Amino acid sequence: MLMRLGGLTVRRRWLILGVALLGFVMSGLVGGSVSSRLSSGGFEDPGAESTRAVATIDRVFSGGQPNLVLLVTASDGGVDSTEAAAAGIALTRELAATEGIEQAVSYWTLGSVPPLRSTNSSQALVLARIGGDEDTVNETIKIISPRFTRTDGDITVAVGGYAEVFRQISENVTEDLAKAEAVAIPITMVLLIVVFGGVIAAGLPVGIGVFAIVATLMVLRLLSEVTQVSIFSLNLTTAMGLGLAIDYSLFVVSRFREELRAGSEPNEAVVRTVATAGRTVIVSAATVAVSLAALLVFPLAFLRSFAYAGIAVVAMAGTISVVVLPALLACIGRRIDRFSIRRPRERTDGPRREQHGMWASIATVVMRRPLAFALPISAFLIFLGLPFAHVELGQADDRVLPVESSSRKVSDAIRTNFSSNEAGPAQILATGIADATTPESIASFDDYARRLSQVRNVARVDAATGSYIGGLQVVGFNPASLRFVANEGTGPDGLPILSPDAARLGTWFSVVPAVEPLSGDGEALVKALRALPAPFDVAVGGLSAQLVDTKAGLLGRLPVAGAIVAVVTFVVLFLMFGSVLVPIKAVVLNLLSLTATFGALVWIFQDGNLAGVLGFTPTGAIEISTPILMFCIAFGLSMDYEVFLLSRIKEEYDRTGDNTLAVATGLERTGGIVTAAAALLAVVFLAMATSGVTFIKIFGLGLTMAVIMDATLIRAILVPAFMRLAGNANWWAPRPLRRFHSRWGISEAATPVGPSRR
Repeated sequence: MLMRLGGLTVRRRWLILGVALLGFVMSGLVGGSVSSRLSSGGFEDPGAESTRAVATIDRVFSGGQPNLVLLVTASDGGVDSTEAAAAGIALTRELAATEGIEQAVSYWTLGSVPPLRSTNSSQALVLARIGGDEDTVNETIKIISPRFTRTDGDITVAVGGYAEVFRQISENVTEDLAKAEAVAIPITMVLLIVVFGGVIAAGLPVGIGVFAIVATLMVLRLLSEVTQVSIFSLNLTTAMGLGLAIDYSLFVVSRFREELRAGSEPNEAVVRTVATAGRTVIVSAATVAVSLAALLVFPLAFLRSFAYAGIAVVAMAGTISVVVLPALLACIGRRIDRFSIRRPRERTDGPRREQHGMWASIATVVMRRPLAFALPISAFLIFLGLPFAHVELGQADDRVLPVESSSRKVSDAIRTNFSSNEAGPAQILATGIADATTPESIASFDDYARRLSQVRNVARVDAATGSYIGGLQVVGFNPASLRFVANEGTGPDGLPILSPDAARLGTWFSVVPAVEPLSGDGEALVKALRALPAPFDVAVGGLSAQLVDTKAGLLGRLPVAGAIVAVVTFVVLFLMFGSVLVPIKAVVLNLLSLTATFGALVWIFQDGNLAGVLGFTPTGAIEISTPILMFCIAFGLSMDYEVFLLSRIKEEYDRTGDNTLAVATGLERTGGIVTAAAALLAVVFLAMATSGVTFIKIFGLGLTMAVIMDATLIRAILVPAFMRLAGNANWWAPRPLRRFHSRWGISEAATPVGPSRR
């Protein structure tokens, strides 16, 4: 099949290039507006208890947790001075009248409640809620933030809260990645010229990468019409599009040059290249796509978006590399080495050079004493992975931002100067009540609120029946307000709690924590709240509950995702190589490499050992979606190199039947290319590691470590060592599987069928 495809690309080269150019233009026209159609949300599990509770409270009771905080600092006399109080009340009213704001209350409008005042009385809080979904909130805060960041007479106002935090995270990520690309792309281009030895050959990967990226943008634009797609997926599109284009172009162009040096005519070289390197690219793209497709099992639209982008860009890069790139090579022919910076190497001593080159020598030395190399390297990787045993998974908060970010400063001030976290309450929805206005119902609300306030790490409970601290009611209750509170007034925390229609459905409680919401203590608090007996049905929402539910949803489906990756990878590698042991070895070594990478990241970021050097704030946890995303991407990239190496080893083994010679020759033929590809990818990912946002820094540094470790310790040492220990068993399979592979395996003839037309 690939022989026929190679012949087609030679015969119809100009038609293929014309169609490709038309497709590129159309993709640019359709995908050019993609960023305006993508979502900045997608971080919640839509089926989780916390998500349903918050959605019901917002829809039925017109309530919800505050997502906007104004930190007001008084210049003289503190926040209780006459001037500061007047300015604070005016500020609150102005904010409440702003379009998009559902509720706004403050220290002054609630009667000088102590929790909204700092311990030294110099600062106070205004709490507000921006209505709508995540994208609406993000658009609204873009307008509100600059308008309310100001000094107004006796007060200075700074904007914070989770809406502003995530706006600044999004903007920082976008700016950081733009800077990273501006640095990485020129460096990558220079390295490509060095690796390929010429300007023409080096320009091909860049062209293929741009084509793949633009085509993927069109796919994402179309997908955004039918499902939620995260704007952060654009970052993966750029990085993977460029990275895979470099990998696949290296494979294809290197094989094409090799065929030319072996004496083939350009057209024949193209056909053989498609049949050999093209097969490797297809299998590699399939394994990478499967690894990324595993993200589809997770409930978060954020992670699913990376699957959409990843699968699309892999498919585009692979297709272009085996169809469009060979057509280009057929047109370029021997001019591929024009404008070279070094003289093309003539293959005059072929087998002898391949058996005595640097990479073959390394493989030979390793295979002489495989255990002496395999055991210490394996022990070293296991040692690096040990910290992963105590990994703590969390969610991003303001501390992922640089310390100089304005919203980070607001959150740090609240964390340091205030007694409770007013912007991160747990919300408890009570349902299953026949009539919430009866004396019996009111008494049950009062009793439950008192018991809630006695739970460890609860600072205060606000309910339709009053406010409670330590089991005592500290703010009174007006029975008449229960029926009309959502229309004519507010509850003790300033948020509507019960409407006339909602009286038949129940009520809700706001539980203000005394601990950081997105922390282990916050998780423990949610579990205690859910365990507290209640006389009605309850559902707990809020930031801490979202963390608990997100972890349960992601970790619960992680085994399924892992099984999909492992099983499909095994099947694809078996179909390609006809071996049982080789796929198992590949999966085990990749897991060993990734575990070492994750262990190092826990030691660096969770434990904070390099916080001063890398410039981040350790929180004692790793953002939960980051290792999942890294696993799927890094596993796919590792298989990329694995397939390339094993294909050349198997090709030589089929020719000679000598396992040791095949490993040495295969590593010699691919070692330099894999190392160059890894170095180029590392440049792209390392540029991402310069971001000021911690989880992007983790992502970039982690993938850099994974790629480099895989291309050096795994491919150069452990693969030769384990393949030497296994010997000819590397290519063994039970007889039924051998018959299956003979019929359905992914294999090609060694030589072209018939002449190709020049």
